[in-house]
Amino acid sequence: MQRDLNALANNVFDVVIIGGGIYGACAAWEAALRGLSVALVEKDDFGGATSANSLKIIHGGLRYLQHADFKRMRESIHERMVLMRIAPHLVHPLPCVMPTYGHALKGREVMAVAMFLNDLVGFDRNRLDDPQKRLPAGRVISKEECRRLIPGVDENGLTGGALWYDCHVYNSERLLLSFLHAAVKRGAQVANYLPVRGFLQQGNRITGVEVEDAFTGQRFAVRAHLTINNSGPWVNQVLSLKNGRPPQPPVLLSKAMNLVIRRQLVPNYAVGVPSKFEFKDADAILNKGSRLLFLRPWRHLSLIGTTHVAYHGDPEHFKITEQDIQDFVNEFHAAYPAAGLTRGDVSYYYGGLLPMEGVNPRTGDVKLLKQYLLKDHADEEGLEGLLTVVGVKYTTARDVAQKSIDLALRKLQRPVVKSTSQEQRIHGGEIDRFDAYVAAESRKQPHGLPAEIVKHLIENYGSAYVDLFPHLEENPAWASRVHPQVTTIAAEVIHGVRAEMAQKLVDVVMRRTELGTAGHPGAEALQRCAELMAGELGWTAERQAAEIAEAEQVFAVAQH
Repeated sequence: MQRDLNALANNVFDVVIIGGGIYGACAAWEAALRGLSVALVEKDDFGGATSANSLKIIHGGLRYLQHADFKRMRESIHERMVLMRIAPHLVHPLPCVMPTYGHALKGREVMAVAMFLNDLVGFDRNRLDDPQKRLPAGRVISKEECRRLIPGVDENGLTGGALWYDCHVYNSERLLLSFLHAAVKRGAQVANYLPVRGFLQQGNRITGVEVEDAFTGQRFAVRAHLTINNSGPWVNQVLSLKNGRPPQPPVLLSKAMNLVIRRQLVPNYAVGVPSKFEFKDADAILNKGSRLLFLRPWRHLSLIGTTHVAYHGDPEHFKITEQDIQDFVNEFHAAYPAAGLTRGDVSYYYGGLLPMEGVNPRTGDVKLLKQYLLKDHADEEGLEGLLTVVGVKYTTARDVAQKSIDLALRKLQRPVVKSTSQEQRIHGGEIDRFDAYVAAESRKQPHGLPAEIVKHLIENYGSAYVDLFPHLEENPAWASRVHPQVTTIAAEVIHGVRAEMAQKLVDVVMRRTELGTAGHPGAEALQRCAELMAGELGWTAERQAAEIAEAEQVFAVAQH
């Protein structure tokens, strides 16, 4: 991937996509796969906003049972399988467990029915050849097994538990980049740090966008027959560029947050524990009276989530505060005191803005938007050439992209070419059996890389980890770790700059590598990465210092 602004300025594309989050990335891949010429522009860095806020779970929608929403459940289960198929290096099974209490809505009997329905709706979940991707049937478990799997579980009224299987994504940032790489290999032109400053318009038709290079201030036009607005939380701001007024009604937003915990609270299993704080879902047919907090192992750490509160400000001013973190620590501690969670256990946080329907006026609880929005502006405004997509969950981004490009093809009066994105593996996904591939590649020890590093690279890059080999041939010293206590090697930094448009130190630390995704990687690691990038991009000592200071600021709140 190269940041070729001339190619963006000097061509007329079938489609220009605004936004390089997971929905924009999937749309670019889908459009390119169907033979459309594609441009994608991102205001900051790819996946740097809401798409970075993730519990890293690819879930089949078990919770939709309380709404009897089998359609959404079916979509989620299907997309979970698709992601395991097309991104086998990043999406893997995750066993989940939750305690049951009494014999009412939180009891074993209800959960037994839920496990049966979950498996029934997911009847085709195991149609993949790789045994590593198998999802066993769900079941209820005894009190004894529940105690073993959830140490210190609240035993007041405990009747047992429910065990089922979902999936997790090892590195959600690399999954997004894999979609972008795949799109670029099919001819898409993508660029980061290119905010949209206005629409191009001829009469009642949008003909592209005006963008500004964030580094030089240069403005130019990106012309296209159709513009797809995938700008996430900035949807209202982008649409206001049409006439200077925000859309009515605007898309409402909620602040969401997940926390990274320095230790593994429960090994091997994701755990759902009911919050002690009352929660009323006005749309639920079965209302349990509290929301489920989720704890999951991740690397040698834990992730907990997810909080939601209404957000009323400009997305540019979004931030997670110390009070946000402390409030969630308190809520989780009340729900699962045996974990002994304290503020000092938090090494990092993920935050983002998600669309919501509104707020329950009686309780103040957020009602998240349940269905994605796909709007053709010709229908209500008579404005041709503009579609807007509002996504609601990471898991179904590919499915929504498929639907939006179906509409795009009709709007462009092109033959509706059948989508193959359910089958086509994305960049790095050429792996038939994951465990066997890791074992075989580790035995080879290419370029003298130890097995631990080979496994780390495959977990992040999949079969495309071989793309790092030319850097190792150029300079064998780049096989070294950027710090002895981390698995990220120097070649990953070089690759992020040369092949993945990393423009800033935070791009490499937070999104091209896993170095800072769990918390501050240490001053020495930041310094080493800055030096490597300086050698590639010609940074001065002053620029290096500024980049390190910016990276330090990313971790400032989490470090407390």
